[in-house]
Amino acid sequence: MKKLISTIALTLIAVVTAVVLVVPRPAMAADAAAISRDAHAALNTLYAKELVPSLLREKAKAVLVFPSILKAGFIVGGQGGNGALIENGKTVAYYNISAASYGLQAGIQEFGYAMFLMTDSARAYIDKSKGWEIGVGPSVVIVDAGAAKSLTTTTAKDDVYAFIFSQKGLMAGIGIQGSKITRINP
Repeated sequence: MKKLISTIALTLIAVVTAVVLVVPRPAMAADAAAISRDAHAALNTLYAKELVPSLLREKAKAVLVFPSILKAGFIVGGQGGNGALIENGKTVAYYNISAASYGLQAGIQEFGYAMFLMTDSARAYIDKSKGWEIGVGPSVVIVDAGAAKSLTTTTAKDDVYAFIFSQKGLMAGIGIQGSKITRINP
């Protein structure tokens, strides 16, 4: 009985954490400068560490950068963070990413996420959609170390290339997850 109560309590904590992380919160005006600063710094760090993003930035129409996404969960999980859309070196809009997940998972992790919008249609889609669900809309290719070895500006033919970077913490498990990106007005 104590084990059941303990499991229920942990699940309840995870659900509350997921809700707090997933519900988009508008950024305050003072936060806009911080989001922009952090997004530019994260992107510069990514460019310094990885060759492929440096090459893609020359052809990208814009880059959507989430410098810090916090992911936590125990059976039920959530993740969230704020980011900036950078076009021609300038921040042009702000976004929130949120996700909920369910499955065999436990832990907490923080990471950065950069999406290189390579086509006019991908760039236009982010403006016209009222919330972009990953997996719906432009095709997104997650670039890992293996894919990066063969990717060049000549072979880059997809709408969006995404990079996960600056991972800290530990999150283990498998689960069903849906992510949504929503424009915010700081």
